[in-house]
Amino acid sequence: MANGSHAEIIAVADIGGTHARFALAGIDRDSRPELGDAVVLRTADYPDLASAYKTFADKIEGARPRRASFALACPIRGETLKFTNNPWTLRPKTLAAELGLDEVRLLNDFGAVAHAAAKADPSSFSHVFGPDRPPRSGVISILGPGTGLGVAQLIIGADGHRVVETEGGHIDFAPRDAFEDDLLARLREKFGRVSIERILSGPGLAEIFSAHSGVEAPDAPTLWAAAIAGTDAFARAALQKFCSCLGAVAGDLALVHGAEAVILAGGLAPRIAPLLGASAFANSFVAKGRYREMMANIPVWMIVHPQPGLFGAAAAFRP
Repeated sequence: MANGSHAEIIAVADIGGTHARFALAGIDRDSRPELGDAVVLRTADYPDLASAYKTFADKIEGARPRRASFALACPIRGETLKFTNNPWTLRPKTLAAELGLDEVRLLNDFGAVAHAAAKADPSSFSHVFGPDRPPRSGVISILGPGTGLGVAQLIIGADGHRVVETEGGHIDFAPRDAFEDDLLARLREKFGRVSIERILSGPGLAEIFSAHSGVEAPDAPTLWAAAIAGTDAFARAALQKFCSCLGAVAGDLALVHGAEAVILAGGLAPRIAPLLGASAFANSFVAKGRYREMMANIPVWMIVHPQPGLFGAAAAFRP
């Protein structure tokens, strides 16, 4: 990425529960952002955002950027921001000074994915289900499982786009059959209130596995690898239920948002993409009683850009 070819070079970050991703981005008002190589760090290896950013900044050759745009996996409200799935906290008013920057703009991580969806080129999307109609206008629901479950709303009109940041991953889990009734009861004993993020997230697969098999799940990487590869029957069955729940929740959110399209994102979505077509995802998505026909006319896409959070943070800096 050549500095001279862009109006400005900024630092961008996508901070989730497990990983903190950083990059430089070239931005211009009338063109898509251009990302440099991403630096991916484990949040567990750093006590706070400032120390992680320093590791990234020390890798920059030449002049460091003076402004930044960070996508954070937490609500962007109040004087102190607390991440949902990692122990970091930060104070927006003092963050720029702590990082040696003049300005840091903050947005929700799935708000950033929504900005990415609005600005990405067509090759950044893969069709999953429903009409083969690109998600380029109207109201679009965006959701995706990772360490947690992110949700946002994108509205694209003739005069541009708007992003509505939400915490939709924390709405109540609604069981649809006897197994999910049992799963809800188990999780209620463990957590009290049960949000859909307890099921549709990296740790959620272990909860489904244990409810189905009656034994404790293996560690998350082992479980996910076995489920995707199909080397363990209980792990694969848990993943099938995961896909079914994802379809049901995607359909619910489309109804809530009045969506004309749905986009899947998140760290886990690309990993399960090859399995969605043979799973109950599509049937669960459309199984909304009297609205089944309407749901079948809503296209579902997946964003396959390698770094949608970073790209979206850059896009949001100069929308």
